[in-house]
Amino acid sequence: MDIRTAPSAAPTPAAPAHAETRRADYRAPDWLVPDVSLDVTLDPDRSTVRATLTVVRNGHHDRPLRLEGDDLVADWIRLDGATITPVTDDGALIITITGDRATIDSEVTLAPSANKKLMGLYASGGILCTQCESEGFRRIAFHPDRPDVLSTYRVRMTADKALLPILLANGNCTASGDGADGTHWAEWHDPFPKPSYLFAMVAGDLAANRDCFTTMSGRTVDLAIWVREQDLAKTAHAMGALKASMAWDERVYGREYDLSLFNIVAVDDFNFGAMENKGLNIFNSRYIMADPDTATDADFDAIAAVVAHEYFHNWSGDRVTCRDWFQLSLKEGFTVFRDQGFSADMGSAAVKRIEDVRMLRMAQFPEDAGPLAHPVRPESYMEITNFYTATVYNKGAELIRMMRTILGPDKFRAGSDLYFDRHDGQAVTCEDFVKAMEDASGTDLTQFRLWYSQAGTPTITARLDQSNGTTILHVSQTVPATPGQPTKQPMVIPLRTALIGRDSGAELAPERLILLTEAEQSIAFDGVTEPAMLSINRDFSAPISLDVARAPGELEALAEHDPDPFARYEALQDLMLRTLIAGAKGDPADPAPVIESMRRTLASNALDPAYKGEALLLPSESLIGDRMALVDPGAIHAAREALRSAIGQSLAEPLAAAQRETAPGHDLSPAAKGIRRLRTVALGLLAAGDPVRGATLAKAQFDAADNMTDRQGALSILVSLDGPEREAALAAFHDRAAGDPLILDKWFGLQAAAQRTDTLSAVEALASHPDFSMTNPNRLRSLLGSFGANQWAFHDPSGAGYRFIADMLLDTDRINPQSAARLVTPLARWRRFEPGRAALMRTELERMAATPGLSKDLFEQVSKSLV
Repeated sequence: MDIRTAPSAAPTPAAPAHAETRRADYRAPDWLVPDVSLDVTLDPDRSTVRATLTVVRNGHHDRPLRLEGDDLVADWIRLDGATITPVTDDGALIITITGDRATIDSEVTLAPSANKKLMGLYASGGILCTQCESEGFRRIAFHPDRPDVLSTYRVRMTADKALLPILLANGNCTASGDGADGTHWAEWHDPFPKPSYLFAMVAGDLAANRDCFTTMSGRTVDLAIWVREQDLAKTAHAMGALKASMAWDERVYGREYDLSLFNIVAVDDFNFGAMENKGLNIFNSRYIMADPDTATDADFDAIAAVVAHEYFHNWSGDRVTCRDWFQLSLKEGFTVFRDQGFSADMGSAAVKRIEDVRMLRMAQFPEDAGPLAHPVRPESYMEITNFYTATVYNKGAELIRMMRTILGPDKFRAGSDLYFDRHDGQAVTCEDFVKAMEDASGTDLTQFRLWYSQAGTPTITARLDQSNGTTILHVSQTVPATPGQPTKQPMVIPLRTALIGRDSGAELAPERLILLTEAEQSIAFDGVTEPAMLSINRDFSAPISLDVARAPGELEALAEHDPDPFARYEALQDLMLRTLIAGAKGDPADPAPVIESMRRTLASNALDPAYKGEALLLPSESLIGDRMALVDPGAIHAAREALRSAIGQSLAEPLAAAQRETAPGHDLSPAAKGIRRLRTVALGLLAAGDPVRGATLAKAQFDAADNMTDRQGALSILVSLDGPEREAALAAFHDRAAGDPLILDKWFGLQAAAQRTDTLSAVEALASHPDFSMTNPNRLRSLLGSFGANQWAFHDPSGAGYRFIADMLLDTDRINPQSAARLVTPLARWRRFEPGRAALMRTELERMAATPGLSKDLFEQVSKSLV
């Protein structure tokens, strides 16, 4: 990225007041904690936690024991039964121990209902629950609270039986009973050593959808999904996904579940999507509860993926965990890759790959190109929760995918088996994973390790030379400079490549895997007898940007004939991007080639509706901006709307035919979901070509819908149009929500995403709506996250959108710093925009950075965005 045309840098804030943690400073724990016992009395307003830690000196040293605490005050501390007064250091307790083994007892008092950070023990709609990843256990009890300290846990929970009738924790319930004073108790034991971030408790008035699963060795595992009684009917899909993921993990990875019980609990207030606590997964309710009337097809797919992801963590995260938080992608990247494979097997592999790459380009590529760029394995952090990023998760998954591509499926499976067997019950590193792959396959992955340490998206330039009777592919790679990494070494880049005949459309050279290891390489193809077209990075075999020399008409031909589904999709997307970028720059932009390619795609009998829906979806305005030297949101929006209008007018009849196709709302087969997907894409293009007709069709689809996919799809079109249909549909959608928080989230998000000149004022009004809540992360993301992603509306030339977001983030930071920090990204990329907007964005970042009392979470994101 060239930033020299950005405005001159104003003075930056003083150096961060918060210390950074560096990977290079890692040291093994001074003390281990083999056993933890907790005796917890639970009440929303006043809970007590008595913790007993068995501590053992790790090695020969005389360093004291450090127990971390965050917003904790000890009622008392005992060392081997004697009350002590420890030294304190930034909330932690420092305890000097003369021997090599000791018992530490402590008691703290907590107020879960007052905990709005949603870390540690907190209340959500009357349910008491915990969130401990990454450093939340220190908000429950004094403890080393680091992932390389593994312990077995015994937990006794006591509560008012009428108020909190269900008591759950990790592992297996070993005993339970009633007290004499209206209380009851339950004791839980998790026999598998785990780090404190995997600890969990839940207490509440809950009902369970119960089922069971028989493992490949014949054991019966009892399954339960716990929700409020009225939501039980919405858990069937999640239960089916859980059982499918258990069977898939046995079949594909040979991994069997290890406890006799697996519990899932859904809560409304949750900072993350879900958490893989051993045997007791806690989920954001949006990733559990669904029925056709309240959830879209995308919601159903997301629920299946997240349920699978958290279940797969039982091995890739729980049984084998991270040594330190710099290794976060060890569990998250690997598990994302695993859940992507599961989802691909459950539906269309081609469509799933397109969706995954779209997400990577939407979230991770901009991250790699901005001030917050970092390697998959970061070198330092100020606040670890800021590194739960698309780079760690999504790019991390692409690294695993590349290893599988290089090694082949059999050797990759042998490597994963070795990894699990070698490191079961350990806290390990990304290096340990790569080493297992090397040892199992006999392949040297030394250079491949650069993917873990170098940030930035490599750009590959490719040119096919057919002259003098030879066919040679010339390929070069560059890895851009990123913060703290001005120069880069060449990467190992696996490129699945084939040659397609320009005249015949046939595959002239069968697909081969090219391993690019140098800055420049040339590869010869034999037996090519006609002009050839290059099909490269098929199935998106590497997370790169491509710059390929193309002859006129080549992209159109590849979009019609390339047998690789992703490469075919990519050709049409590239054709659209070239047209859109030209239009945004004010250059001639003939829409005819795009329109004709889309016409052929719509007419193809070889392509299923789901694929057509993905292929016909134009690149987003943010993706167009990512391909330009400087982003001008107004010009990009005008170019995209002009192309959409031309498509809608030229293809009105085939689009209308696609929009008329319907599928029953209860049918969740890939075919039915594909019909609904294409239906909404077609409706959007029709509305762009003829807004009046589009509004009529959208309102009719909205009124007739027997499922949320068609209903929300219609409303997503109407919110950007004018006319009575828009207001009527918004009112009906809100009435239908009837207080359902997940439907209300959709209502807020759709309006914040509207392509209208008055979206900013609408969003400002919605922030004062009675149904809006800053304390609920889902509601906050639905409004602020959707608005920040709305490039045209958010980047209003006045800068009012920037001021609104900055004000909201400052208010949020006082309540939930994690939520605030995750919503800074739209402002962080100020250097990419034309000078006027860039200066206004920077001003808001500087204002936030200078605000007294800013949390470590938000300060890190803002200060790094300004450097």
